[in-house]
Amino acid sequence: MSKPAIVSKKVLLPFILITSLFALWGFANAVTDPMVQAFKKVLELSNSQAAWVQMAFYGGYFCMALPAALFVRKYSYKTGILIGLALFAGGALLFYPAAITQQFWFFCLALYILTFGLAFLETTANPYVLAMGAPETATLRLNLAQAFNPVGLLLGLLVAQQFVLKRLQSDDIENFSALTEAKRALIRTSDLMVIRDPYVILGLVILAVFVLIFINKMPQAKEDGTMPSLATTFKDLGKNHKYVLGVVAQIMYVGAQIMCWTYIYQYAEAILISSEDAANYQFVAFFLFMVGRVIGTYLLRFLSSGKLLMYTAILASIFALGAVFINGILGLYCLVLVSFCMSLMFPTIYGIALNGLAEEESKIGAAGLVMAIVGGALMPKMQGMIIDLGGNSVDDIKILGVTEVNFSFILPFICFLFIAFYGRLVYKRFAD
Repeated sequence: MSKPAIVSKKVLLPFILITSLFALWGFANAVTDPMVQAFKKVLELSNSQAAWVQMAFYGGYFCMALPAALFVRKYSYKTGILIGLALFAGGALLFYPAAITQQFWFFCLALYILTFGLAFLETTANPYVLAMGAPETATLRLNLAQAFNPVGLLLGLLVAQQFVLKRLQSDDIENFSALTEAKRALIRTSDLMVIRDPYVILGLVILAVFVLIFINKMPQAKEDGTMPSLATTFKDLGKNHKYVLGVVAQIMYVGAQIMCWTYIYQYAEAILISSEDAANYQFVAFFLFMVGRVIGTYLLRFLSSGKLLMYTAILASIFALGAVFINGILGLYCLVLVSFCMSLMFPTIYGIALNGLAEEESKIGAAGLVMAIVGGALMPKMQGMIIDLGGNSVDDIKILGVTEVNFSFILPFICFLFIAFYGRLVYKRFAD
């Protein structure tokens, strides 16, 4: 008996349209990370003030995921995606008035609204892709769609480097604050326009996608019968060990991903590599992430998702240990290679955790998995505290014979061990 198609011809166009969203939110994630440093320089902020960029970004995900799921539960996937695109575009276009006012809180508000849209899209698009075909190919189908996410990551990083960071005049001046207020005001106005432009263009692209999805007929995936109460849904999800542990695994994964991508610059600094050169290593990491997603999607045709998750998590933990205990450029290579191993994890954990759930359960369950993105806000903070143990430099003291920045990558190592445990549990106990 032949296996069912990953994507049938009947839903091919809707699948392509929904898949484009994965690249769009990947772009938004990658282009926003360097903005912390950009806003700090342009608006003369402290580190803690500039950190509100990420707080607004991850805060939007966390706050809107469950309301988005409740909305989609009552209405439809298509309606949820259109609402998400409207919020995404609205937040991006708000960068235009924010640049005119030059108020940092306005930029943070724009990002907060933008990620309301991203929360809607991720809560909706992931289970929608799972529902676009046979359950046997659901995880494979989600990995195929997620393969376009790193394409957006690469484009976002490229735009941030080439069209934002390289064009900031304030970054070329060694002592920007020493200039007269008139000169600083002129440079600030120019630089905020540079920061504004990618978001405004992104907002216009999103509006075009909104129109395409609005005018096309999109499949619905509704169950017959009475919708179970919300309390019953939460109770059933709480009893589902595969789902609950999947949420924990997703928290661990997102935390590990953001730690490895955020602190690659500090790791490079410890071995006397400039931030500009470190960005090239991050670009390679993103490229490997994309390649790994493609290879992982292919391997899922031959290996169970739980087993492949376990193998990649074990390999990632080995590379994380290499980043901890191998000094110099080889340690940095290990850190870059972690991205290849991570590429499969988010969609695979997502697919495993939601597999087998009823349609209404999966809508609420998707919210828990998107809210797990909060791991990307909490765990990097913990890693930063480890790096600061000896002072503001990245190599003030040694722990177990290595600098504190090296030792801090013990946190991603622990995260990958838990993900490996979850993968083993899935294929041993739940026979995925």
